[in-house]
Amino acid sequence: MNITNKAEQLKGIRQYHIDLQEGDVGKYVLLPGDPARSDMVAKYLEDVKLVGHNREHRTFTGFYKGVRVSVTSTGMGCPSTAIAVEELINIGAECFIRIGSTAALRPEIHIGDLIISTGSMKNEGTSRFYVPDCFPAVPDFELTRTLIDTAERMQEELDYNYFYGINATDDAFYGETEEWIKKLADLNITNIEMESSAIFTICHLRGKRGAMISAASANLVTNEVVYGEKNVKLAEGWDKEIKVALEAIATFDKKMRG
Repeated sequence: MNITNKAEQLKGIRQYHIDLQEGDVGKYVLLPGDPARSDMVAKYLEDVKLVGHNREHRTFTGFYKGVRVSVTSTGMGCPSTAIAVEELINIGAECFIRIGSTAALRPEIHIGDLIISTGSMKNEGTSRFYVPDCFPAVPDFELTRTLIDTAERMQEELDYNYFYGINATDDAFYGETEEWIKKLADLNITNIEMESSAIFTICHLRGKRGAMISAASANLVTNEVVYGEKNVKLAEGWDKEIKVALEAIATFDKKMRG
């Protein structure tokens, strides 16, 4: 029996889902969920080009302070995010920062505040194809440390509050009951989102770096929510997290180059 090895089949060719090939992306890739947020990142890049848009994956590549940076949208949830990260790794990407929205679970966090992940509780099925349930999903320490330091440095300039802690990665947005949310809050989980545990797991296994910074879109323990309406503070939070992530990349790249 000749079993297909997907990783081998995709070597050296245009990737099936993201529709990109080697040379299309930089070492550093930002990962929003929403394709429209790729355009938000692109406006901060120099010599930027739209290099691909297939399915939910919209990719720009350009330069930020001389560092080649890409942004690829992942869509919602771990399955499509895992595909995007695997295929980006196949074509040369090495460092990933998820930039997204998240629901806060600590009462002091408000809409538009920034949250940096120090680990993910794996309440999803994708990572089970990669590692045992007991295997932790943690971001890269050095990249996360740089994100936190950058958030601290830019706080006064951009005027935001930022937090860090362990988040939950859930599979079912509408399956989260009041009892479930209380359980997570009682565990002192900082926030809930839907992608980071897959990113951290795959990056660890592939020897790459992954991290996450998100803007709070709601607080599920204080019932501060914006579902069904646009919110200026959330939009500002997205913009500020992009600025922090790009500055962190420039700082981290300089540090890695010595």
